[in-house]
Amino acid sequence: MLKKAIVIGMLALSTVSVFAKEISFGIIATDSATAQRDRWEPFFRDMEKATGLTVKSFYAPDYAGVIEAMRFNKIQVAWYGNKAAMEAVDRASGEVFAQVGYADGTWGYHALLITHKDSPYKTLDDVIKNGKNINFGIGDPNSTSGFLVPSYYIFAQRKIEARDTFKTVRNASHGANIQAILAKQLDVATNNTEDMGRLEATKPELAKEIRVVWKSPLIPSDPFVWRTDLDKDTKEKIRKFVLNYAKTNQAEKDVLKNIYNYAGFRASTNAQLNPIRQLELFKDRSKIQADTTISDAEKTKKFAEIDAALAKLK
Repeated sequence: MLKKAIVIGMLALSTVSVFAKEISFGIIATDSATAQRDRWEPFFRDMEKATGLTVKSFYAPDYAGVIEAMRFNKIQVAWYGNKAAMEAVDRASGEVFAQVGYADGTWGYHALLITHKDSPYKTLDDVIKNGKNINFGIGDPNSTSGFLVPSYYIFAQRKIEARDTFKTVRNASHGANIQAILAKQLDVATNNTEDMGRLEATKPELAKEIRVVWKSPLIPSDPFVWRTDLDKDTKEKIRKFVLNYAKTNQAEKDVLKNIYNYAGFRASTNAQLNPIRQLELFKDRSKIQADTTISDAEKTKKFAEIDAALAKLK
């Protein structure tokens, strides 16, 4: 009887070890880890309840930390901006499976240039013309709205570089850039309508201290990405939870609203990254065109490679 009980116990333990599942979910550093944790932990707890998975959160100090964590399988799922998602897909075995939507029904947001309301700079032209007097804040190099979009629409299209245009340039998160503008530690900085919308909702008196001097074309809203080698059953649990989250449940709606005024999710694929890939390729083309150290023959070769890559995206 004792042997039989031991065998049954061992079988029970082996069953638990087979079916118990833990995943780590990465969150990009658009703000401090403490602020991000406050916003996202309720979502992860709901995910645990609905899926039966143990969900561990991962908050890196920069975007690259989350990308590298996925590359080395330290995390299996992540919330990225589009540019960071592109990096994860290309070199970290990532795959887009969902896209966040906003409370106003839209599926996109805008990059911004912001300054203090007391600043003399009221337009983008003012900013460019007075660049040598301006301390400029740009986003993380893997940020879509903080770096890639302004790099293309503001600088590449004018055939200029940020570091050659301004008195000083520093990289920081969206949240840090807002704080630096409010404290007048920076003259102008990149940001986006997500973070400015959050400030308007939570601290409207501070939002009134900020002036928007430039707004980008629409950027596709952020994707959720998982590793391609995540097992099928776990993917299905996560997919079902995400795509059905906050459909009717008011508490769930409140959780998403607190994150970034999100309202829900829809299914997506790597194809949502194509507009961002096009921006990156256009930016590369502009850099090559302006590079006087490259021969005409080499430029022609590089242009052909970029044009071929662009053609594949159409």
